[in-house]
Amino acid sequence: MQNFQFHNPVKILFGRGRIADLGSEIPAEARVLMTYGGGSIRRNGVYAQARAALADRRVEEFGGIEPNPEYATLMRAVEKIRAERLDFLLAVGGGSVLDGTKFIAAAAPFTGGDPWDMVAKKAPVAAALPIGCVLTLPATGSEMNPFAVVSRRSTSDKLAFESPLLYPRFSVLDPETTFTLPARQVANPSSSRQRGFGRFLGGPDAQLACCQQPFLQNAM
Repeated sequence: MQNFQFHNPVKILFGRGRIADLGSEIPAEARVLMTYGGGSIRRNGVYAQARAALADRRVEEFGGIEPNPEYATLMRAVEKIRAERLDFLLAVGGGSVLDGTKFIAAAAPFTGGDPWDMVAKKAPVAAALPIGCVLTLPATGSEMNPFAVVSRRSTSDKLAFESPLLYPRFSVLDPETTFTLPARQVANPSSSRQRGFGRFLGGPDAQLACCQQPFLQNAM
């Protein structure tokens, strides 16, 4: 057994109706960009709840973040942030939306050239916009960690990066946001990002490996 210490700075707001508490978690003067994916949050009511909770705030939107978020898409959000001087990010969706939002948060203030260098060349993440999260899909644990995976089709890359600056300030976990998920999507291990099988491997991998950032799947 190896000794360890554990600290997680993410504030968790768990339970029914907690989306209504967004207003108390985001500074009143914040200029918010709400990010989301393909639009399911409009159909399941989460979008309306988030907008109602922030009715008295300035909130801009950026939708269309794909599963395995694409660099070119995310850079359009970065351009919007810079042009409109937005300063707080609210990711509403699953792990891909949050991963993409973490990249956006780091890329918007990046001054070292191409923000992709943070992913491909491990350029330091010197600053990042604050992030909040409303999770709608239990999957990768991105709501509790500083990691993100971003894809770039032009180079056929899918790479991870991380920084302590990318921990969400808070994550809203309302189980009712998952009630409309198809049973197949929740249970099927071959679905997006291999949720079921990934969780099965991820726990033992993190606890039993003796080296930094192990990837058990590489040995399979």
